[in-house]
Amino acid sequence: MITLSDRVKHTPAWQTELATVITDPAELLRRLRLDQALLPAARHAARLFPLRAPLSYVARMKPGDPDDPLLRQVLPLHIECEDAPGFIADPVGDLDAMPVPGLLHKYHGRVLLIATAACAVHCRFCFRRHFPYGNARPSGDSWRLALDYIAADHSIGEVILSGGDPLSLNDRRLSELVSRIEAINHVQRLRIHTRQPVVLPARVDDMLLGWLDETRLRKIFVVHVNHANELDAAVAGALNRLKSVEVTLLNQCVLLRGVNDSVAALRGLSEALFKAGVLPYYLHLLDRVQGAAHFDVSAARGLELIGDLSDSLPGYLVPRLVTERAGDSAKRWIS
Repeated sequence: MITLSDRVKHTPAWQTELATVITDPAELLRRLRLDQALLPAARHAARLFPLRAPLSYVARMKPGDPDDPLLRQVLPLHIECEDAPGFIADPVGDLDAMPVPGLLHKYHGRVLLIATAACAVHCRFCFRRHFPYGNARPSGDSWRLALDYIAADHSIGEVILSGGDPLSLNDRRLSELVSRIEAINHVQRLRIHTRQPVVLPARVDDMLLGWLDETRLRKIFVVHVNHANELDAAVAGALNRLKSVEVTLLNQCVLLRGVNDSVAALRGLSEALFKAGVLPYYLHLLDRVQGAAHFDVSAARGLELIGDLSDSLPGYLVPRLVTERAGDSAKRWIS
């Protein structure tokens, strides 16, 4: 059994990998043998929202292909610096739904806790790329305010950990937070929104599995996979280890132009997810965040794709097409 003292003596592999992610556009272009003419624009866009991509994720990209679907999700482009009508800093109204710092209460029966600002990967379409984490992220005693709020509202049966990526926290801090949540009797479910098992599969280690296995809460991981090429053997192994401690695995995908806006890409993704033990859950229309307009796909095209998927896949492999609008009491199902 791995003890806390063992963890202190030996840095977990995932933390070592997290410390060596690619943050320089020049290095990303060099590793993938891409045209260095892309560099000035990439560096300019990265000043607005930094590049961040783990080596294990970059290794799944096709060298020499500027249109690789994984590369498109992380490579800064000049178009991000252009203003687009209707694309704003807070497209889903997070800041207006925050009763205490770091806690979002939008929907009945569940709340979302901003556990950290850190992510292993920076997705260029991230709807929180402009989020003011310094003012809104709970830490230390600030978690007490959020937990007191949850304890006082007996309608809350589910707590969602988000960020950033909550699995960027080390296991000591994360397990302490979860212990405080599970001490609130009316909370029954813990949902973790994370990209780490996909972009950094080493994160699913014995320490993580140990405290997950011990919690009384029902555990749901909503992972974020947008293309079948993201699911290699290491990722499948990490997902299988989560299932071994009774974690329910769901996937949220974002419909992205040039990444997965075809029937073939979405069908391949659903089949690859199910093979890895993950149920396709949501296909999100893009949250209209400033800097991401070049990824936008219309609702009409999304409906067309879902219709074609329904013709070729069983219903349980067809995700719901949804959008989130500021002020709504739930995600809006488009049908």
